[in-house]
Amino acid sequence: MTDQTLIILGASGDLTARLLLPGLGALLATGQVPGLTLIGAARDDWDDEQWRRRVAESCGEGVVSRTSYQRADVTDAEDLRRILGAARGPAAIFFALPPAVTARACDALLKLDLPEGTRLVLEKPFGIDGDAAAALNAVLARLVPEERIHRVDHFLGKSTVLNILGLRFANRIFEPLLSAEHVASVEVVFDEALALENRAGYYDHAGAMADMIQSHLLQILALLAMEAPGTLDAAEFRDRKADVLRATRLWDPSPAACSRRARYTAGTLDGRNLPAYADEPGVDPSRGTETLAELVFTVDTWRWAGVPFRLRSGKAIGNSRKEAVITFKRPPRIPDGLTGCDQPDRLRIGFGPDALGLDFNINGPGDPFQLDPVTLSAAFGPGDLPPYGEVLRGVFENDPTLSVRGDTAEHCWRIVAPVAKAWRAGEVPLLEYAAGSAGPKDSLLAQP
Repeated sequence: MTDQTLIILGASGDLTARLLLPGLGALLATGQVPGLTLIGAARDDWDDEQWRRRVAESCGEGVVSRTSYQRADVTDAEDLRRILGAARGPAAIFFALPPAVTARACDALLKLDLPEGTRLVLEKPFGIDGDAAAALNAVLARLVPEERIHRVDHFLGKSTVLNILGLRFANRIFEPLLSAEHVASVEVVFDEALALENRAGYYDHAGAMADMIQSHLLQILALLAMEAPGTLDAAEFRDRKADVLRATRLWDPSPAACSRRARYTAGTLDGRNLPAYADEPGVDPSRGTETLAELVFTVDTWRWAGVPFRLRSGKAIGNSRKEAVITFKRPPRIPDGLTGCDQPDRLRIGFGPDALGLDFNINGPGDPFQLDPVTLSAAFGPGDLPPYGEVLRGVFENDPTLSVRGDTAEHCWRIVAPVAKAWRAGEVPLLEYAAGSAGPKDSLLAQP
């Protein structure tokens, strides 16, 4: 592999330190990216030494000799020209920036002649709504071809999420049952114990729906509902995902009937006393930003029509839950005399811990006509790389399989647009739940 350069715009930010550099370090440790030059750029008044200390903490000492820092306004064309001038070989520009700043940086790049082979790597959310996403896509298309645009959704780099493909398409005992004929509902839940964690600058403008549902969880929905691609070639794989998202819409025409929003109040979580979200530093309470969002969708295809897909994500949740759950319909008839068949069969795909579980009923000890629920479980392998390492490998290898295609990004905004409009208009009340609780009582999730 020839020399290449990774340019991180927003190098001093939380995303770079917490996720991007550790993922890069894990990838570099495999020896798959020889000859990499790393350039960090941001407004902060850092020098090379300060930047190298940050890189060394995450990536190890091996890359330090090939990295440098440039203080810059990443929305200024001349500053970007200077940064690109320091690249060795083809450059991948990673926009570790808020959506609005990313859009301005891309506008500035229009004033430059980008070197051959330049790749653009964008962090979600892609734009702030459907119109902004379409406008950003139009600018990106003027800069580089679509196959060199990597819209990063690191959930697609999670080994468990990718294991959905193997579970579905390599096991005949599951795939024929995954349809409206046999499935009662599908849930994708990502409730986490983390609260705001000093991210008000980003999160208070985004909220749970934009941060999680319109991006990460809709991507998981697409993997659960897509038809089998003939191959895992990037074009075919992304076509099948796009088919699903084109067919996805709200379960009910009324957003109030198929969406919930809430934010946490003061409470105790894992021994910590947390303030209410509205009292967190940097939060503007008047925005009414939600920290928990639930939406119910239908995937209007031959396979899935009539099955509710419930997506939920919340912060500061006690006993956090991160899983996809496929609940099967009950048998059409249970013979008289068999008792205890109270729970439906469920297939569970856990995202933390990474595991597979199958809940079903069997004859228990004692009375042979009394059924007891049991669970078969298996752990998923952790994968060779963390999620950001996996998506960066795709960038360096010019493989867009794990990147979100432009039309797909716009579809995701289109799907949630009626809910966003209703929430802005106050048509759906902002509920509350105590930090450390299970969330609001008025939930759309299926009851056990």
